[in-house]
Amino acid sequence: MSAGLFGLLDDVAAIAKMAAASMDDVSAAAGKATAKAAGVVIDDTAVTPQYVQGVAAARELPIVKKIAIGSIRNKLLIILPVSLLLSEFLPDLLPIILMVGGTFLAYEGAHKIWHLFSGHDDHEKPVAEVGPEAERELISGAIRTDLILSAEIMVISLASVEDETFWTKLATLLVVAVVITIAVYGVVALIVKMDDAGLSLAQRSSALAQRLGRGLVAFMPRLLAIISIVGTVAMLWVGGHILLVNVHEAGWWDAPYEWVHGIEHDIEHAVHGFVGSALAWLANTGISAVIGLVVGSIVVAIVRVLPFSGDKDPIERYDDGAPVAH
Repeated sequence: MSAGLFGLLDDVAAIAKMAAASMDDVSAAAGKATAKAAGVVIDDTAVTPQYVQGVAAARELPIVKKIAIGSIRNKLLIILPVSLLLSEFLPDLLPIILMVGGTFLAYEGAHKIWHLFSGHDDHEKPVAEVGPEAERELISGAIRTDLILSAEIMVISLASVEDETFWTKLATLLVVAVVITIAVYGVVALIVKMDDAGLSLAQRSSALAQRLGRGLVAFMPRLLAIISIVGTVAMLWVGGHILLVNVHEAGWWDAPYEWVHGIEHDIEHAVHGFVGSALAWLANTGISAVIGLVVGSIVVAIVRVLPFSGDKDPIERYDDGAPVAH
């Protein structure tokens, strides 16, 4: 009886050790995957605050929360099962899907630049002041953009664990999806509420707190403007990079990828160490952004001549609750 009990305890201990080892493997794989996707994570963080610029203060966090919920749904209910199934049965389709997403991002970035130079103002009124329909459009636009960025994050993460078992891949992607969503939208929430924190500090009795609060409030418009620029460039960079890499991965056209890779290699060979690596990365990023701008501008031009195109943005201008033509 006691021998059987001790045998059972040994089995339980062995299972616990295996489970702990598996968790360690998943944690290590998730850390590796997150590191490889860090560039797109930064882009996601930079892009999202644009969608709450001009939004009434009371609606900022609820909108961020809704976008975050949409993001986790994108990752868990759409991207994760589709990417796992495709990686198992139709791996050749993954580059094509990514290219479609890259083209969409390039279009979004080029479209924003077109509006900048055409003099359109997409944030004439806070969305919360013009009705729930505008807010729904804003959230839908943000979730659509997040779908592309999240797909890139998840596919990069999947590629980093392609030699692992199916269950390790699944567990790793689950961890990556949850951790990255919390991190990205936690930072976004902090960014959009910094002005409220500044106002609170400015109302305190301490002279230092008041000075800090006023400085924070004064800095926020500049920060949001910088984030808007970074987000637009990020759309072009990520979209162009997705196209550059996956046209090569699909075997359609190797010359652009090899040309950019050659430039990176030449820079790293000419300038050694961290500086060389940084310059090579900047070269790749700049070329990718140009590719994104060119492809995105072509798509913008095509979309604008289509008969069913209204050239609408995720945030549409309204006047007394009715849409206003651009």
